[in-house]
Amino acid sequence: MALEHAILVSLLEQPGSGYELARRFERSIGYFWTATHQQIYRVLKRMEGDGWIDAREVAQQTRPDKKEYSVTAQGRSVLAEWLHEPIAPESVRHELAVKIRGAAFDDPVALIREVERHREAHADRLARYLAGELRDFTGPEAPSAPDAGQELQHVVLRGGIAYERMTLAWLDDVIATLHRLGPPA
Repeated sequence: MALEHAILVSLLEQPGSGYELARRFERSIGYFWTATHQQIYRVLKRMEGDGWIDAREVAQQTRPDKKEYSVTAQGRSVLAEWLHEPIAPESVRHELAVKIRGAAFDDPVALIREVERHREAHADRLARYLAGELRDFTGPEAPSAPDAGQELQHVVLRGGIAYERMTLAWLDDVIATLHRLGPPA
């Protein structure tokens, strides 16, 4: 997937400025596809030049004017074409897993702090996902009859929740195993 596709999806959900897109990436899409503010602005400029998006100036009272981007018919066509292309199943590149295997040749206990740090990061991410799910999909403010876009956002979020829960269970297993192995003889 290219960043362009993630931006097209986000802009189809709601037009916005580069700043607003960057915030959305930090809050939702970024959990599955990351991009820096600079990357987003660079790609927006290219997409506008390619005719995939339009920009309009929006006057603001207390801040400088901003550009608000929206998807053109050509951009929708590009996204539709990409949606219909098959993609290869993802291969996992997991540096921590390689370190865990390598601990057999050193002191396994020395890796516990690193695994605990990863566990904390995944627990924090799970907490953010669950808070977002409550806020947007299951809590009292959630729509009673979600549209297709909301349903698909929720199913992606549920996948993220399941992944984080699985990762936490695995990291707990790793930590218990490292403790059990203790230092090498």
